[in-house]
Amino acid sequence: MKNTMNSIVEKADRFVFELFKEKLPTTFVYHNYTHTKRVVKSAQEIIDNTPSLTDSEKEIILLAAWLHDSGYTVSLDNHETHSIAIAKEFLEKEGVDQKIMQQVAACIEVTNVQVPPRTPLEEIIKDADCSHFAKDYFKETSELLRQEMMLHKVHNYSPSEWLQETIKMFTKNHRFYTVYAIKNWTAVKNENLISLLNEQAKQIKNEKKEVLKAKIKNENPERGIQTLYRVTLRNHLKLSDIADTKANILLSVNAIIITVIISGLGSKLDNPSNAHLLLPTFILMLFSVASIIGAILSTRPNISSGRFDKEDVLDKKVNILFFGNFHKMPFQDFTWAMNETIQKREDIYEALNKDLFSLGVVLNRKYKLLRVTYIIFMLGIILSVLAYIISFSTL
Repeated sequence: MKNTMNSIVEKADRFVFELFKEKLPTTFVYHNYTHTKRVVKSAQEIIDNTPSLTDSEKEIILLAAWLHDSGYTVSLDNHETHSIAIAKEFLEKEGVDQKIMQQVAACIEVTNVQVPPRTPLEEIIKDADCSHFAKDYFKETSELLRQEMMLHKVHNYSPSEWLQETIKMFTKNHRFYTVYAIKNWTAVKNENLISLLNEQAKQIKNEKKEVLKAKIKNENPERGIQTLYRVTLRNHLKLSDIADTKANILLSVNAIIITVIISGLGSKLDNPSNAHLLLPTFILMLFSVASIIGAILSTRPNISSGRFDKEDVLDKKVNILFFGNFHKMPFQDFTWAMNETIQKREDIYEALNKDLFSLGVVLNRKYKLLRVTYIIFMLGIILSVLAYIISFSTL
């Protein structure tokens, strides 16, 4: 009997593996073969510690454990019903006794959260299906279940909402039924519950902090203004970096083109048989050089005199935040100018406005030159390709 049981259980394992591989959508990040294996392992753990079970009862429990989530390959809704149908079809093909099939179906049905167990076998499969509550991988599986529900649009729980629902499940909606689970899994389940409650306490504390921060922020509009300047200046600097990167790409590409032309075609153009290549090569070289010049001009720094006098500061005619305006000045004069500027809030904002405006002017120049350079590069490629086509077609 034992060998027969092992045989049918192993077949159920292979059947579920192939079924999930072929038909289970990848959006089932929780209810999949890994979850099924964990349930089987937990069921086996209870079986090994329940000596009163017969071989037939062990077979029923393990078959139900393997097949209990097979219905997800058909539909998310009423998956227990679909699992029972799949299990019956599989077991009929394997010639399993009708009475065993009915008990397997009953065990699968009880994996529904709302269905209470009525027999010792159902209690075992019920505890095995919820054994992750008492495992060290509980947080991982809990998050996978939340993500699965979001992927299937069942419920879009936020992390805090999911935490509340999980605590509710632990404290109100779940209990272990078998003697083994009560004795050996309850302690770990309680540890996981304490971890959840601590996490909830941290969330409440953080939410209170955020409320307090928001209140302070609303009472102090200066922070919003500072954030505006900070974000805007940072965005301008990012745009400047992007422009420099684009210019470097143009420089690299055109340098490669010129290198290839010189090394590959340079020695061949003096041959009379290659005279038809002179014009298209010259066009390509000309536009590549023009593109390089444009890219260099777009990244060329433009530094001013590096000095200003006190009158410029007092009349607010200089942007003291730009290094090009003070890099040649004595430190004492620069310190005086900064101290003079930060005396008044209006002067600080005006200095920031000037710095922001100056960055905008520089960006405008860079992007204009880059636009022209890209147009030159594009025209050069088009014209040179056309010229090469025409030169080869006239041979």
